[in-house]
Amino acid sequence: MKTTIHAERAPVAIGPYSHGTCYGNLIFTSGQLPVCKEKGGVVEGGISEQSVQCLENLKYVIEAGGGSLETVLKTTCYLSDISDFAAFNEVYKTYFKTDCPARSCFAVKDLPLGVKVEVEAIAHVHA
Repeated sequence: MKTTIHAERAPVAIGPYSHGTCYGNLIFTSGQLPVCKEKGGVVEGGISEQSVQCLENLKYVIEAGGGSLETVLKTTCYLSDISDFAAFNEVYKTYFKTDCPARSCFAVKDLPLGVKVEVEAIAHVHA
C-alpha cells in the first residue's frame, strides 16, 4: 500500500505533490530544492550552499519515510549549469561517503524558482 511522506523539517511543496511516498519498503522522494523552511525561500549563495540545502531537505524526507542517507539506492541530480558539476560533487561526497548510491546527474534548461540544483532519491526503509 502506498503511503504519503510529510517531513516536518522540509519546506512545503510548491505544487500538487508530496514530499515523497513509500510503497512496501521503498521510499521515493520528490525533487528537493534549496529552499530553507526556517528562513523561508531559496538559500543565499551559489551552488555549494544550494547543494547543502537540497541534500539536507532530501535527508529530512528520507528520514520521515523511515530511511536514512545510508539506505539511499539511487539519486537523480539536476543542475542548471553543468559547469557546477565539480562543486556539486564536493558537497555530495560529504553526504554519501561510502557505499555510494547509483546516481544520474545532468544539466537541465531551467529549474523551479531559478535554483541551481534539485535532487531526488529512491531509498529503502531501515530493516
